[in-house]
Amino acid sequence: MLTTEIAEMIVKETSARLNRNVNIMSSKGIIIASCDSSRLYHIHEGALEVLRSEQTFTVPMDHEGKWRGAQPGINLPIVFDQQIVGVIGITGNPKEIKDVAGLVKMTTELMVKQSYMTTQTEWQQRTKDMIIEDLLSEQPSIEHVLRRLALLKIELPPILQTLVIELDEGQSLSRSVLIQQLEKAAGSNHCLAGFVHTKRLCIAFSYQKEYEGKKKREAVLQVLKFNHFKFRMASSTPFTTLELFQQSYEDCILALEIGDPQEEVLSFAKLEAQALIHQLNPVAAARLSRRVLLNSVLSLAGTLQCFLDHHLNLQQTADSLHIHRNTLIYRLNKIKEETGYDPRKFKDAFALQMALWILEKDKKRKEQVHG
Repeated sequence: MLTTEIAEMIVKETSARLNRNVNIMSSKGIIIASCDSSRLYHIHEGALEVLRSEQTFTVPMDHEGKWRGAQPGINLPIVFDQQIVGVIGITGNPKEIKDVAGLVKMTTELMVKQSYMTTQTEWQQRTKDMIIEDLLSEQPSIEHVLRRLALLKIELPPILQTLVIELDEGQSLSRSVLIQQLEKAAGSNHCLAGFVHTKRLCIAFSYQKEYEGKKKREAVLQVLKFNHFKFRMASSTPFTTLELFQQSYEDCILALEIGDPQEEVLSFAKLEAQALIHQLNPVAAARLSRRVLLNSVLSLAGTLQCFLDHHLNLQQTADSLHIHRNTLIYRLNKIKEETGYDPRKFKDAFALQMALWILEKDKKRKEQVHG
């Protein structure tokens, strides 16, 4: 609990403020940190007296070597979790330092507590990272995952949902603080969060009613916006078992890849039909795209996509493209004449949308290949 590193930090901080020599003794009365390095690792009998009596012990100015390893001053117990974990000794005339001794003791105990909490937080996050890594592996050990979740006192009953957040570089908030805030937003005891890559954060949380899930998603968004993050976030479809976590994560990644790069928030459920394109046989997909979208109408692909994005509404599409309604009708008629598919009919519009998605997928693939 009271490590040498913590003891040295306490000595450095307190001695600088008091301008006096400060010693930290272990729970066995051995000096483990001191301004005077010659006193290190010696028995401090004043500390032994504190450990025996569990009370503050004062070494008077005229002690004449009665307490081995001790010098005049005040020695106080360092208490953590109702146990004495060490002793802090302040060297000097007891009358001169008695007024600050209590404050030094309180400050020391706060530093010990803070160090413990930091260590616990780091351990908990490492455990969460291991859980996420296991769940994303090809053959996750659900038994190990459940055991680790139990250690963390995290419960993930159905319904579950995954969020994947991609962050821009240069954010000032530390990872640990961001994760703590996001976990609080999503319900700490029913949430698992961790960085999968340098700029990619994964959150899985559980809820019972859809409105609860929506509330948690909105709370996560508020954290990101409040801290002025530049981000894109994708949400998976709901799932019921941890075995499906990997698929939910991959769905989020796909949503980020195929979704509008200008949109901050993406839902795989709304992109699921488009996502099916990525599961088609590439040869069959290319054949469909070539057959439906002839070269003669590729110049009208932008108009067609805009029409589909506006749910086949002529006026909204014309307004968006800043063209006359008749111009739009002319273009749609040309697409029908060239391809045999009428964009104003649902089944034909769906086939055209599939072809456009395939075209966009191939375009992105070529861009990635050529850098």
